[in-house]
Amino acid sequence: MTTTRMTRYDRSMLRLMNDRRGWPLHATAARRRSVVAAHVVLTVAIVALVGHFCLSRAEPTWAAVVALVLTLPWMVATGVINSATRGLLELRERALDERQLAERSRVLARAHRLMTALLAGAVVGLLAVGAAGGDALRAYAAPTLAAVLVVHWLMPLWVAGLTAEDEPADDEAANL
Repeated sequence: MTTTRMTRYDRSMLRLMNDRRGWPLHATAARRRSVVAAHVVLTVAIVALVGHFCLSRAEPTWAAVVALVLTLPWMVATGVINSATRGLLELRERALDERQLAERSRVLARAHRLMTALLAGAVVGLLAVGAAGGDALRAYAAPTLAAVLVVHWLMPLWVAGLTAEDEPADDEAANL
């Protein structure tokens, strides 16, 4: 831990992120990968539905309602990933030890590299659509940028969830 004093908020968040009640949901690498995959699928669905709601000429209120309904399981999956990483990205620096700070730096660096590749792909894709002619570039630029922004926001969480390691076995359980 750093030398800065932890606040009441820091202590409560640290307790929340280290709560063992949610442990069965992310105890193994396969479960963590499943939760991250579900989170990615829910994110894609919500972004697509919101995009449809915003861009459709009709009044697709059903898209907004479905997006709102999908937000609840999305929030639960976000919480499970945060719990699996012990709040690696949510806790303030003063609540993390040196090992966790190093892990946070590795996760952020890997997420940055992945986002750079994704942004390059988005630019190439938009340029290809623009070269095809018509109003396609104008129609797809804003939704593509919005989707990339969402992925940029969530990529560190996904990387942290995928790279989190299993908890060490308890000494008592190992001796039995």
